[in-house]
Amino acid sequence: MKSFEDLFSELKNKVANQETGSKTVVEFNAGKHAIGKKIVEEAGEVWMAAEYEGKERTAEEISQLLYHLQVMMLANDIELEDVYKVL
Repeated sequence: MKSFEDLFSELKNKVANQETGSKTVVEFNAGKHAIGKKIVEEAGEVWMAAEYEGKERTAEEISQLLYHLQVMMLANDIELEDVYKVL
Protein backbone atom coordinates (compact mmCIF):
# COMPACT_ATOMS: atom_id res chain seq x y z
CA MET A 1 0.00 0.00 0.00
CA LYS A 2 1.31 3.47 -0.94
CA SER A 3 0.86 6.63 1.06
CA PHE A 4 0.13 10.01 -0.50
CA GLU A 5 3.73 10.99 0.25
CA ASP A 6 5.14 7.78 -1.29
CA LEU A 7 3.17 8.31 -4.48
CA PHE A 8 4.30 11.92 -4.77
CA SER A 9 7.94 10.91 -4.34
CA GLU A 10 7.58 8.18 -6.96
CA LEU A 11 5.94 10.52 -9.48
CA LYS A 12 8.49 13.26 -8.82
CA ASN A 13 11.33 10.83 -9.56
CA LYS A 14 9.69 9.59 -12.76
CA VAL A 15 9.26 13.15 -14.02
CA ALA A 16 12.76 14.25 -12.97
CA ASN A 17 14.30 11.26 -14.76
CA GLN A 18 11.88 11.42 -17.71
CA GLU A 19 11.38 7.69 -17.23
CA THR A 20 10.84 6.00 -20.59
CA GLY A 21 7.41 4.42 -20.99
CA SER A 22 5.96 6.21 -17.97
CA LYS A 23 2.36 7.38 -18.37
CA THR A 24 3.13 9.95 -15.69
CA VAL A 25 5.87 11.46 -17.84
CA VAL A 26 3.58 11.50 -20.88
CA GLU A 27 0.84 13.28 -18.94
CA PHE A 28 3.29 15.73 -17.34
CA ASN A 29 4.83 16.58 -20.71
CA ALA A 30 1.37 17.10 -22.25
CA GLY A 31 1.03 20.17 -20.02
CA LYS A 32 -1.34 21.75 -17.55
CA HIS A 33 -4.31 21.88 -19.91
CA ALA A 34 -4.21 18.13 -20.56
CA ILE A 35 -3.65 17.39 -16.87
CA GLY A 36 -6.55 19.67 -15.96
CA LYS A 37 -8.86 17.82 -18.33
CA LYS A 38 -7.96 14.54 -16.60
CA ILE A 39 -8.65 16.09 -13.20
CA VAL A 40 -12.10 17.23 -14.30
CA GLU A 41 -12.83 13.82 -15.82
CA GLU A 42 -11.72 11.96 -12.70
CA ALA A 43 -13.66 14.30 -10.39
CA GLY A 44 -16.81 13.47 -12.33
CA GLU A 45 -16.05 9.77 -12.06
CA VAL A 46 -15.61 10.12 -8.28
CA TRP A 47 -19.03 11.71 -8.05
CA MET A 48 -20.71 9.06 -10.20
CA ALA A 49 -19.04 6.22 -8.31
CA ALA A 50 -20.11 7.75 -4.99
CA GLU A 51 -23.68 8.05 -6.23
CA TYR A 52 -24.07 4.69 -7.95
CA GLU A 53 -21.13 2.30 -7.59
CA GLY A 54 -20.32 1.84 -3.91
CA LYS A 55 -17.44 2.29 -1.56
CA GLU A 56 -14.76 0.20 -3.30
CA ARG A 57 -15.29 1.78 -6.72
CA THR A 58 -15.44 5.26 -5.16
CA ALA A 59 -12.11 4.65 -3.40
CA GLU A 60 -10.59 3.56 -6.71
CA GLU A 61 -11.80 6.70 -8.46
CA ILE A 62 -10.56 8.90 -5.60
CA SER A 63 -7.12 7.29 -5.89
CA GLN A 64 -7.05 8.14 -9.60
CA LEU A 65 -8.09 11.73 -8.88
CA LEU A 66 -5.34 12.06 -6.28
CA TYR A 67 -2.82 10.74 -8.80
CA HIS A 68 -3.76 13.35 -11.41
CA LEU A 69 -3.76 16.10 -8.77
CA GLN A 70 -0.21 15.15 -7.90
CA VAL A 71 0.82 15.32 -11.55
CA MET A 72 -0.67 18.84 -11.62
CA MET A 73 1.29 19.69 -8.49
CA LEU A 74 4.48 18.64 -10.27
CA ALA A 75 3.55 20.66 -13.36
CA ASN A 76 3.21 23.73 -11.14
CA ASP A 77 6.31 23.05 -9.01
CA ILE A 78 4.13 22.62 -5.92
CA GLU A 79 5.51 20.50 -3.09
CA LEU A 80 3.48 18.59 -0.54
CA GLU A 81 4.51 21.12 2.09
CA ASP A 82 2.98 23.91 0.00
CA VAL A 83 -0.36 22.13 0.12
CA TYR A 84 -0.07 21.13 3.76
CA LYS A 85 0.50 24.78 4.74
CA VAL A 86 -2.96 25.70 3.49
CA LEU A 87 -4.78 22.45 4.20
